[in-house]
Amino acid sequence: MSLKKFKPTTPGQRHKIAVDMSDITASKPEKSLVSSMKKSGGRNNDGRMTMRYLGGGHKQKYRIVDFKRDKFDIPATVKTIEYDPNRTANIALLFYADGEKRYIIAPTGLKVGDVILSGKTATPNIGHAMFLSDVPLGTVVHNIELKPGKGGSIARGAGTYGQLNARDGRYAIVKMPSGETRLILTTCLATVGSVSNAEHNLAVSGKAGRTRWLGRRPRVRGVVMNPVDHPMGGGEGRSSGGHPRSRNGMPSKGFKTRPKTKYSDKFIIERRKK
Repeated sequence: MSLKKFKPTTPGQRHKIAVDMSDITASKPEKSLVSSMKKSGGRNNDGRMTMRYLGGGHKQKYRIVDFKRDKFDIPATVKTIEYDPNRTANIALLFYADGEKRYIIAPTGLKVGDVILSGKTATPNIGHAMFLSDVPLGTVVHNIELKPGKGGSIARGAGTYGQLNARDGRYAIVKMPSGETRLILTTCLATVGSVSNAEHNLAVSGKAGRTRWLGRRPRVRGVVMNPVDHPMGGGEGRSSGGHPRSRNGMPSKGFKTRPKTKYSDKFIIERRKK
């Protein structure tokens, strides 16, 4: 994938940078793998706003994505590579040999017509799902499970990946996308390769309206609010706002919010870089 710049025929086009969609091979999703999705506008069941800066946006349908990859030893052919409005990565439609269809997160380099496998018989090729006990050391992986059978929860966003560095008994030592190094059980599954659409973070919307189409309303800074609305609000003229903190008074920019006795501390070998 590459980036596209546009001629400044309108103010909105002037700064717009879009990701080239040439890898996308289908414009409509598979009907059997789609469900309806209702927008809340940030309101709860009483109709009261509980999340600010949400609302509007284009109507979307949810694509049911297989994060578990638990259809073992049955080959699947990649039928299409598709856009998914609910995530930054692209998705791939698989046709299994027994007739079932499933969506997966499309890794970089996966093409229509490729055959992929999952389980003990899988080889370390792009798109194959393998147990961490079988993945060769140094391999780049994504959609990594933290609990066996639960489904991948790590490295699912566009361009992200982890790396298998070593194995120590029951555990594999994996470097996370954040830079953190941690222990994960070798009975967990991971998919070989990095997630597609790596240039997603370089896209520029070009105008406020395009952000509204995504369901995001304008976000108001705390320093321009009144003291009744935010701890950093108020003051004569333009004031700095004091110590940076959230609307609820929680300090930010360096303040550690992770519990000191979190159960997963023992699995973390090296913290992420600040």
